[in-house]
Amino acid sequence: MYRIIRVIGNNFVVSQDQNEKEIILRGLGIGFNKSRGDCVPEEKVEKIYRMDTPKQINHLVELVESMPLEYISVCTEIIENAQRSLGKKLGQNIYVTLTDHVCFALERKKSGLEYKNEMLWEIRNFYRAEFEQGEQAIAVVKDQLGVELSEDEAGFIALHIVNAELETGFGDMVSITKMIQGILEIVQDHYRVSLDRESLDYGRFITHLKFLGQRIFKNQTLREDDSDFTKMIHQLIREKYPKDFLCAKRIQSYIQGNFNHLLSNGEMFFLMTHLGKLRRGLSKSGLNTK
Repeated sequence: MYRIIRVIGNNFVVSQDQNEKEIILRGLGIGFNKSRGDCVPEEKVEKIYRMDTPKQINHLVELVESMPLEYISVCTEIIENAQRSLGKKLGQNIYVTLTDHVCFALERKKSGLEYKNEMLWEIRNFYRAEFEQGEQAIAVVKDQLGVELSEDEAGFIALHIVNAELETGFGDMVSITKMIQGILEIVQDHYRVSLDRESLDYGRFITHLKFLGQRIFKNQTLREDDSDFTKMIHQLIREKYPKDFLCAKRIQSYIQGNFNHLLSNGEMFFLMTHLGKLRRGLSKSGLNTK
């Protein structure tokens, strides 16, 4: 049994959980003719929205008050499908950010306005699993609402999902995507190859760069390790794989020049390790990287 703190509409109310944290309840008719202090039986609740902060709760309330129930329900289905398919926990704020984006995309579509996604190619290639979820989201919208959103919107939805995985700001996610593209251009130019986007090493490298970007924009990069052992390993890699070291230095300069962040020795060590694996994988495939 939940006690109502505030009625948002016929199908949404604000209540509290057992820890006295505010939650939003969704259920058909649970707010109809109800007021503060009334109870809602658990069997009437279809969905519980638990947000991380009161500010997020307020933002979601604003969306619920201003958007049709079917829009909110479809967005919730998209988010829950993504969590199940990806097998990853998504930051709760996605219920605000993605719902806001999809709802207004639907409103823009009605008005004949659609945004071009200038990073569609990067999103499709860097975040493949998330882009597939974006495509599935477009299919859900068409099936349930009869509105056909563009592939550009699939890319935007994918970026919101990645953002929720890394729990960064959407603006930071755009910058991370641009950073990854810049680094890949450096790598291809340095080794004079076209990277195999189907390879396991490429996928691992992209994953590393995503989390590197997250650390950079959250200012949580690896601290310097000045132990003699770390210095020795770093020097050995530098001497044994000079081309990887020079590539890592180019990447370090690129990040410092464009994103005002100097990679630590620890970050450089892991970067060189991934570059070495990528290079050796290319060599095995018959591409000369020496």
